[in-house]
Amino acid sequence: MNVTLVQSSPKLNRSNLATTLAIVELYKNNSDLIVFPELSLNGYLLQDKLFEDAWDIDELNALKEVSKEVDIVVGAAIREGVAFRNAALYFSKGNLLSQHNKVHLPNYGMFEEARYFDAGNIFESFQTQNMKISMLVCEDLWHESVHKDLVKENPDLIIVLVASPARGFGDDGLYIQKQWYSIIQTVAKECCAKLLFVNRVGFEDGLGFWGGSCILDEEANILHKIANFKEYIETFKIEDKI
Repeated sequence: MNVTLVQSSPKLNRSNLATTLAIVELYKNNSDLIVFPELSLNGYLLQDKLFEDAWDIDELNALKEVSKEVDIVVGAAIREGVAFRNAALYFSKGNLLSQHNKVHLPNYGMFEEARYFDAGNIFESFQTQNMKISMLVCEDLWHESVHKDLVKENPDLIIVLVASPARGFGDDGLYIQKQWYSIIQTVAKECCAKLLFVNRVGFEDGLGFWGGSCILDEEANILHKIANFKEYIETFKIEDKI
């Protein structure tokens, strides 16, 4: 199975959809799955722009169409009636196979998601042709109750879409990166599942995002890792049998 991680720097506008489609076009022939970070179709610090930039799901039919050739996971601000969701979307074989709405919306310090988004209320898995998958968005994974839900779901593959700002710089690296890697390694081992961690990079209104996207195996070993702070796209081969 060939998995392409897209460590991108989304813009705060709707041009991200065209960029996403262009990337998929470039990598689809050598990939089985292409994964983008949290809010990759919108940028992170939307604030009031959310009301004009959020996507209705039927506006993403181009992603449905190209998913006939390769599976795609994107992060997007989705409009559902009067509600707005921070969602992870899995497109496959011409359909939206699964939508996970971020359950735990941070509302402290630099984060204001709970002010603008409506929380999801469920963690679940879905089946593709070859595996059982669970998707989460960023803060979701920082809650122990979610770890318990994941163990019950017993997925083969966990996909985590992230927009994590860099903080805690030290001589031995980023403290936030160490925290994240500790969490994802714990979850991979608890669930005996492979895990894809895809974090964005770039700057928005003084926030810098650190990247460090990676793939873990069932024993929590980091199989592949992308360098920090760089926009980068790379395809990795992982075992076909997840």
